[in-house]
Amino acid sequence: MTATTALRAHARLRPLDAGSARWASGFWGDVHDRTRDVTIPQIWSSLSDPAVSPGLANFRIAAGLEPGIHQGPPFMDGDFYKWLESAIARLETDPDPKLAARIEEIASLIASVQREDGYLHTPTIISARNEAPRQAQEAGVTEESAVALADRFHFETYNLGHLITAGVRHYEVTGSTTLLDAARKAASFLEDLATNKPVELARSAICPSHYMAVIELYRATADERYLRLAEAFVQVRDEFQGGDDNQDRLPVREQTAVAGHAVRANYLYAGLADLVVENGDSELVEVLERLWHDVIDTKLYITGGCGALYDGASPDGSPWQDEISRVHQAYGRAYQLPQTTAHNESCANIGMIFWSERMLSLTGDAKYADVIEQVAFNSLLSSISLAGSEYFYTNPLRQVRDLPYPLRRPGDTAIHPTPEPPPSDERLRESYLSCFCCPPNIARTLARFHERAASLGDDGLYLHLYGGGRVDVATDDGRALALREDGDYPWAETITWTVTGASEGGMPLHLRIPGWSSGATLTVNGEAVEATAPGTYTRIEREWREGDVVELTLPMPVRVLRAHRLAEEATNQVAVRRGPVVYSLESADLPDGVVLEQAALRRGASFTPVETEVAGHRVIALETEIAVLPGADDDALYGDLADTELGAATVRLVPYFAWGNRGAGEMSVWLPLVWR
Repeated sequence: MTATTALRAHARLRPLDAGSARWASGFWGDVHDRTRDVTIPQIWSSLSDPAVSPGLANFRIAAGLEPGIHQGPPFMDGDFYKWLESAIARLETDPDPKLAARIEEIASLIASVQREDGYLHTPTIISARNEAPRQAQEAGVTEESAVALADRFHFETYNLGHLITAGVRHYEVTGSTTLLDAARKAASFLEDLATNKPVELARSAICPSHYMAVIELYRATADERYLRLAEAFVQVRDEFQGGDDNQDRLPVREQTAVAGHAVRANYLYAGLADLVVENGDSELVEVLERLWHDVIDTKLYITGGCGALYDGASPDGSPWQDEISRVHQAYGRAYQLPQTTAHNESCANIGMIFWSERMLSLTGDAKYADVIEQVAFNSLLSSISLAGSEYFYTNPLRQVRDLPYPLRRPGDTAIHPTPEPPPSDERLRESYLSCFCCPPNIARTLARFHERAASLGDDGLYLHLYGGGRVDVATDDGRALALREDGDYPWAETITWTVTGASEGGMPLHLRIPGWSSGATLTVNGEAVEATAPGTYTRIEREWREGDVVELTLPMPVRVLRAHRLAEEATNQVAVRRGPVVYSLESADLPDGVVLEQAALRRGASFTPVETEVAGHRVIALETEIAVLPGADDDALYGDLADTELGAATVRLVPYFAWGNRGAGEMSVWLPLVWR
């Protein structure tokens, strides 16, 4: 198979489709199978059951197939489209005629709801349908008069963006134009707004999925009007005075720090990176690199989580009180990284993958792949249960018992409001969230995760992520190379690739040496090849033949990490990482009588990797001896330190992504450090 034929005029690297890159075995192969067999069907069972979710019902009501009113949040359409994208991805990797027929039926339903001008937003359309008979009698008003963009928090452009993305994927995978035609019409509606109602468009650019979407439409159709539309989005945004929450207080090129809603920020910058890949705007590249480093260097959690704050005020947006804007689900100040109250919305963490993969395509710099891996093995996988059927909206780094205040849970706009939230120490993943943006986003990200495994550049094949991949690529001049990966990454240090096919000598192979690694070694057919520095790609250029074997060893000593001196919530604490995997301590792994705040790591302690199971799923845990600190005798705000000798206990730390799968309990990534 060849690489995708997307235009990407200024990209160093081009992504591979499912015919060229696949998670066929190992860690990510298991995740792929779980996503296919559990996650995607489970989400559909929720969306298609009106007793659980209004996802499908809203479209049926909007189409006039059944009576009713719109239910659920205004962004429910977009969440339905995200699930549809995941199902289309499953269709690409695992063809299924029944699923294909269902998807086409859904595409026809969606298209039947769309207005002639391209607008599609079921809350508005249902309202118009229900009001039309009465209004027609009174004033001759028709459904077409429904008011679009009446409220910026109706998320119409967000919904339309996800519709366009799903339409492009449906066309690319099946050849059907049913949803592609709807995507074109949606883009025409946005184009009309950009031309005739730019203020309304700018005001409504909340969580701007449409930036990425129209570039994908441009790549699928080669119609330059969609590239021009993406450029118009930026121009319209820059001429609108908004606030930090939606990153529109300043023109994009004047921004020096990332602030505001983390999902909106990451989606915006991912969309801008997509634009730069096509138009080569060098000034915008510098802006995006500066902003990306602002997050990575000062605001990214060790787990790859993004967006520290539930609520706050625009940090340093203005010295004048009346100009400070409210922010929520947001990036805070540099190094402001709380643990128990960390927000880290699952969609924001996914948005960082989107942003980083586009920067990787643009630059070929391994640092972006490092961050994709950091997010993927930690905060992405923490957002879904090991069973693949329950989900987190937020991803804290610490969970404690008896928290005296509830941490907000999504549900204010539920079709069936959730019962009173359980105590904070019982915060667990749920199979359905009334604010359902995260689960289908998780599903589509995992269903398309093979697209992040490798890329093709003019100078050869790049392997970015490890964990059970197979790659089979060819170039227009007849060169081809096929590889099979074997190993037990991320648990084991050695990864082996076997050449399963090569034509015309193949092509240069570039292997990522992860930034976390040290002392990597590399051989080809048993002969040593010098590995480059961590955070780079090692190039291997030779005449490849079937049966050649490449072996990369990445030593995985357990690392005990400290935080920056300004990250005050982690003062005198440390975190543990082995390879790309961050670890945590759960109360389930503490001995009786020891609670989480008593657990401390000893300086110089040894850690032994141990194969074990969490909720029936194999993981590598780290066994170590902890110091047991004196417990508090009462709940006084302040008290005397007990004059008690430190105790000791043997515990196991489990991967952060596996926490919360054994019932309610406490957990922490960061632990106190004692020096004796």
